[in-house]
Amino acid sequence: MPSYPFLSDEWLDEARKIRAEYEGKTAPIVHSVKMNLVVTSIPFSDDDILAHVDTSTGELILEEGHLESQDLKVTVDWETAKAILIEGNPQVGMQAFMAGKVRVEGDMAKLMALQATPAAADPSAAEMAARLRDITE
Repeated sequence: MPSYPFLSDEWLDEARKIRAEYEGKTAPIVHSVKMNLVVTSIPFSDDDILAHVDTSTGELILEEGHLESQDLKVTVDWETAKAILIEGNPQVGMQAFMAGKVRVEGDMAKLMALQATPAAADPSAAEMAARLRDITE
């Protein structure tokens, strides 16, 4: 199976396909959050990646671009984002936050509530997460 750099155009295309396969098959996410994400220090680009996470439909949507109306904005470097979102390592996120490598503007409680619901508790979500790891270099 081919793999791609995390958040590259190719990775995003494959991630969308995987997400579409699991649409409606995962347990609903009970905490609604709309979060804009700025990912810095991209190894394959000089530009930051602007993205968003939206769970307001009950599913986790990670997509390009910023939402006009959001609960919070998180700025994080690429390595840390990959560790949190792909490797599922919240400890890295906490350490990065304590070191000032993760900046949060807005409703921090919404971010904490989202982190309290591990994907591993839902077999379909865990399977989808594993497939996302498989396509990631």
